[in-house]
Amino acid sequence: VQLVESGGGLVQPGGALRLSCAASGDISGSHVMGWSRQAPGKQRELVAGIASTGSTSYAGSLEGRFTISRDNAKNTVYLQMDSLKPEDTAVYYCWYGSTFHRPAYWGQGTQVTVSS
Repeated sequence: VQLVESGGGLVQPGGALRLSCAASGDISGSHVMGWSRQAPGKQRELVAGIASTGSTSYAGSLEGRFTISRDNAKNTVYLQMDSLKPEDTAVYYCWYGSTFHRPAYWGQGTQVTVSS
């Protein structure tokens, strides 16, 4: 499975960004796609995931500001990030796996920087 992310960049505090991740290759009918992030000097952390059924899971602190969605016809998952804060600055990685907590494939990452 190959994952290609897009949509990162520089945004001011309070702004919004939408990340996209397109999957290709041997995609199972039942799977989960999602996003994790890694800030400098910190461990990678789960942001959100969405199953092929549409069920979702979020890191508790981010639900309400971040929304994950998907387009099954395009094998693409999106992360809408609103009310961004400087602490959201990180490299955001798309992932694909069989469950919410077992990513098996990772994208190359896209930088999100929240700064004035």
